[in-house]
Amino acid sequence: MFYNKQYNQYITEGTAFTLGDVQYPANFLNLSSAEEKTNIGLVEVIVVGSPQNEQFYWVSTTLEEGVMTYVNTPKDLATVQESAVANVNTKAYTLLFPSDWMIVKAGETGEPVAQNWKDYRSAVRTTANLARTGIAACITVDELVAFVSGIQWPHDPNYVPPVTTEGTA
Repeated sequence: MFYNKQYNQYITEGTAFTLGDVQYPANFLNLSSAEEKTNIGLVEVIVVGSPQNEQFYWVSTTLEEGVMTYVNTPKDLATVQESAVANVNTKAYTLLFPSDWMIVKAGETGEPVAQNWKDYRSAVRTTANLARTGIAACITVDELVAFVSGIQWPHDPNYVPPVTTEGTA
């Protein structure tokens, strides 16, 4: 995005615009050089800050004389904690659900559940319990954001890590 101070006008790439009596095509910003933009009084908009996760913050922007500033205001802590706990519960359910049939089958047939699956299911429940406790202990939204971004969920016994080709010739 560019700004022209003389006309107090913001111009976005891919949009035709007029400055004074001169009309410019939609591709002008993409095809013109930095010097051509400067010659007609355009400066690139400076961005201050960055938007935070809208699950936790009210994000707004101010645009003033070529400077766009992000303002991130934390939402109510109790509300975001409640939402974070709901997300943890949903994640745990989503991870456990595909193997629930094993538990049902074991109950119906007496056939034991493989120990690696029992361990995995236990690890999911433990992770969820620790996450709920940690979420409740957070005293600021920033602390909550840091905590939930660090939750490490276990992988099921059938998980195969993706093969990376990074560093190979």
